[in-house]
This record gives sequence, C-alpha cells and structure tokens, in this order.
Amino acid sequence: MNYSVLMTVYKNDNPSYLKKSMLSILNQSILTNDFIVVKDGPITEELQNVIDLMDEEFPSVIKQVDLKVNVGLGLALNEGLKVCKNDIVARMDADDISLSTRCELQLKEFKKDIDLDIVGCDVDEFVGNEDNIICTRSVPGTNEDIYRYAKQRDPFNHPTVMYKKKKILDLGGYKDLRKNQDTDLWLRMLMNGCKGKNINHSLLLFRFEDETYKRRKNWLNTKSLINIRYHAFREGFSSFGDFSKICIMQILIYIMPITFQRWIYQNFLRTSKK
Repeated sequence: MNYSVLMTVYKNDNPSYLKKSMLSILNQSILTNDFIVVKDGPITEELQNVIDLMDEEFPSVIKQVDLKVNVGLGLALNEGLKVCKNDIVARMDADDISLSTRCELQLKEFKKDIDLDIVGCDVDEFVGNEDNIICTRSVPGTNEDIYRYAKQRDPFNHPTVMYKKKKILDLGGYKDLRKNQDTDLWLRMLMNGCKGKNINHSLLLFRFEDETYKRRKNWLNTKSLINIRYHAFREGFSSFGDFSKICIMQILIYIMPITFQRWIYQNFLRTSKK
C-alpha cells in the first residue's frame, strides 16, 4: 500500500529541525513514494539547501510545491493535498520526529479496517534533545472514545495523523484559518461520520519549547478555538456544558501567566515522564 507524506515549510522554520524531520520520514520502515513539501511563501537559503539535499538523495520521492506568498497552514496543506498521488496521506510537521515504524503501523490499521478514514497515535513530547522526553500526550484509541473525547479536546495529535485524501477533499479540505485548522478538520470529520482510530503507542517525538506556550497564549488562538467549538455546539455535536468548559479554560490560559498554562498542561493534560 503506497502512501503520500504532506509537510509544509515556512521561512521561520529551523533548518536543523527540518533535516531531522525529513530524515525521520525518509528512514521509515516502509518508504513513501510521494513526499510533498509545500513551501508556504519564500523560505531562507538554509531551509532550501536542506530540502535540495534530501531531494538529491531521494530524487523520485520528494516533490516541492512553491507558493509565491505565505497563505497560512490550512491553505498550504490544501495545495499539497491537490498534488498527493496516493489516497492515503501522512501528515508531518517540519520540527517533529517520526519513529521508524510509525507509517508501517498506521498502514496496517488501514489494511485491517477498510472503513477507517483517519489514524493517529500518541506522542512523546521532548525539550531540546530528543532523549529529554518530558511527557506523553495520549489520545483515545477507539472510534467511540474518540467521539466522546472530541466534545472537549482534540482527539488526534495533529502531526501523527494518516488519513484518506478523498475524505478530506470531500469535506472541502482545510479551512482558511490561521489557527486551529486541525481542530476544525477533526470536528468536521467526526460530525460527518468519519471513522477514526489512534494507536496507543508513542510513534512520534513532538518538539516542545517555551515558544509553544507563547503561540497558544494569544487572542487570535483563543478566539479561533472558541468559534470552532461554538459551531460544534450549534451543530449538536457537543453540549452547552462542553462548550462552557472549553471557553473557561481557553480564557484562563489567555489571561493567566504562562506559568499557569504550564501547570495546567503538566498536571491535567499530559502524562509525566519524570
């Protein structure tokens, strides 16, 4: 079973992180035959050098898509989806690291259950060096548990997902959102009857930095997530209680210091490795 890999790169990405991320995909136990790298606007020479180096080593695998201007993650992913030649597509971020068996194990799930539309997995979060794993973000495994969990929280770790391209395109692809594009997509998939599964093993190393907290602590992120969750409530997917809890938590994260956000994550939203 062939699969495509979809990654976006933009000018502020770290070249060293990008190289590790791309190598982790190119060293999978089952290699993709279609690695789509979307450049979301002009990128630095250092980033381009990394992509060109990988392209030279895997000339028949990597396909570069150039966008003249930065359009944002959602629209950039849509452009990449258009050129993916396989129906099964694995997402990958430019700063994370996939374990070598990630894609093989996800493909096995699609083979076992042809009705699956999306497969994710747990992640280990690390700071600095990949060996410095600080915690695990586990997500529910079964379709039923995914639906329940999604009423208040993201049911998939976004850089781990492998999904069916046709299903995503049938739903209109990613929306033109600057934040929380993935949350919006998961909810639309579930509200439209898509079937999901998560492998309850960590198959990806997620890079976590202080900037991660800062990116989530801004009004654009808060407003975007509340709007997405309000739509899910209006559509009857979640209850008013679910929506209220999300609003309270997001507003607290926005107005309280980063130390509060860190405390919430470490004590309620993650499993510590310490």
